[in-house]
Amino acid sequence: MAELQTLLDDLRAEGDALDHLVATLPDDAWGTPTPAAGWTVALQIGHLLWTDRAALTAVTDPDAFLAEAMTITDPAGFVDVGAAEQAQKPPAELLADWRAARAGLARALAAVPAGTKIVWYGPPMSAASMATARLMETWAHGRDVADALGIEQPPTARLRHVAHLGVRTRDFAYVVHGRTPPAEPFRVVLTGPDGDLWTWGPDDASQSVTGPALDFCRLVTQRVHRADTALVATGAEADAWLDLAWARSSQAFAGPPGGGRDSDGTAP
Repeated sequence: MAELQTLLDDLRAEGDALDHLVATLPDDAWGTPTPAAGWTVALQIGHLLWTDRAALTAVTDPDAFLAEAMTITDPAGFVDVGAAEQAQKPPAELLADWRAARAGLARALAAVPAGTKIVWYGPPMSAASMATARLMETWAHGRDVADALGIEQPPTARLRHVAHLGVRTRDFAYVVHGRTPPAEPFRVVLTGPDGDLWTWGPDDASQSVTGPALDFCRLVTQRVHRADTALVATGAEADAWLDLAWARSSQAFAGPPGGGRDSDGTAP
């Protein structure tokens, strides 16, 4: 429970950081294009609102969530459609709705009994995993908004949650590309924003990835081309993993593989 509370506190902080970026935007600025092709600031927030509401339903009314999921006819595009509908709202209404959804989700996750699995579009997950996923997505879309507005957002220790998700879902990067995941664990050593080292995997692993945590998090959330990072892979499999992470590995986002950011930082 202590771990979950820490995650929820960090989730709230990540949401507040993005909220701060858009809270005083004039209405016309919500139409500002972001680095993700076709995505405006409003669509970024609309996407978070839609997904937070879906997660809230999954936690509080799993039967309703599953019934609605059964009606999906476009598995590849239904989230985008929902996000676009939300983005059509007046900015003040959109922001108010997102604030209510993310606050409600945090409260609901805090009340989930230990050991309970929450239904979702992919495999069921724990409350901690759901909180981590929502933090990751809030951070990733927040980066797009900050970049669109020309605002520098210094990285924080909250990145560790995003990095942990990227490491834990390594095998899924292979599966969605029709490849067999390596049997051996990798060693991952990332340098956090404060200079401390975050580590995963055995010290004697033959395959490893090292470098800045920010670069790793940007890569597994498709916010940077691998060539524009300082990440270093040791071993052929570790090298292949980083390529898969750039090429829409689904490490951080559920769904089929697609294209990552071009080397100039724009989405293809």
